[in-house]
Amino acid sequence: MSRLSRQVIIRELVGKHAVASQDELRLLLAKRGHAVTQATLSRDIRELGLVKTADGYAVPGEDGATSHLPSVERLVREFVYDVKSAQNLVVLKTSAGSAQPVAAALDAEEWKEVVGTLGGDDTILIVSRDARQAARLVARIRELLD
Repeated sequence: MSRLSRQVIIRELVGKHAVASQDELRLLLAKRGHAVTQATLSRDIRELGLVKTADGYAVPGEDGATSHLPSVERLVREFVYDVKSAQNLVVLKTSAGSAQPVAAALDAEEWKEVVGTLGGDDTILIVSRDARQAARLVARIRELLD
């Protein structure tokens, strides 16, 4: 699992559960099939800027998980290596384990060309309203890749 994928899951868990300790967070990750060491978890908590409150871990000043994502520009540049369109559909190929964070970042941008995304492990399917919107989206994503 990539670091970004793991951190997206950590944000999701902290947002949905009152996570009182690192060990509790580690166990929640394990239930989702992601075994991590305490050192890795500490590093993730520090990188995410999580703070310990009376209710457990939280991200200060933020409500939704998507607001904690790195910028779409950074994610596309780092993880997307191919973009293709077919009528109103756009397919992005990413490095393994990176599709879901990239898809979440694209959704968070609320671009008018994007009706919705579906992120697998290394592939993202993006639905646009029509072929023209899909072509605009492809051009927009290719700009980010350059």
